Amino acid sequence: MTEKERVYVVPRADLFPEGAPHGFFRAGPEFFGRIYARGFFADRDRVEEEPALKQVIPYALVSRDDRIFLCRRTDRGGERRLHGMLSVGVGGHVNPQDAGDLIHDALRRELEEELLLPARFEARIVGLVNNDTTPVGSVHIGVVAVVDPGPGPVKVREEDTMSGDFVSRADLLALHARARDSFEGWSALLLDRLDEVLAWGRRPDSSTPTPKATPTSTT
Repeated sequence: MTEKERVYVVPRADLFPEGAPHGFFRAGPEFFGRIYARGFFADRDRVEEEPALKQVIPYALVSRDDRIFLCRRTDRGGERRLHGMLSVGVGGHVNPQDAGDLIHDALRRELEEELLLPARFEARIVGLVNNDTTPVGSVHIGVVAVVDPGPGPVKVREEDTMSGDFVSRADLLALHARARDSFEGWSALLLDRLDEVLAWGRRPDSSTPTPKATPTSTT
């Protein structure tokens, strides 16, 4: 028997006691504290259609110079509701194996599972993204990170489920303007505020959402 996947969730009422925001937003230590303190693991198949629980998804935008890594999901991907969509985010669920620093461990694991990256890269958490207007968005909350891959090639690891390459910021925003519905919901919302997302991702000071969200690297 195949073991059921368990994913990290936080009750919506605990995350958003005063109502859920829409789109990309910055969040302070208090908000991230609720994610760490109020969350728990649950069977994924039980929570996929349960809006009262928000599945936490690290969602990383890879940026180099003035170019953004753009992905297209194929019809062989695991999430059928996202087949064929364009995305500037790479990520996935937090699982029990990420039991060290839940969000950062899951972010690092998902990046390494989905992309071939240079030996060292930096990731900075810049905020969150929420979209309750779609069935997918209503059961997920995205923890947004900006990744500087450093020098060297960046490629999609599993090319049967996704393709990807760097595109210029100007070309990406032009594509977004004329074909917004081609982008998955979170990506479209991040592109609405791309300059802000990238600017905060590059800031060297300590005004990050939480002390855990300082730049991280992998070797």
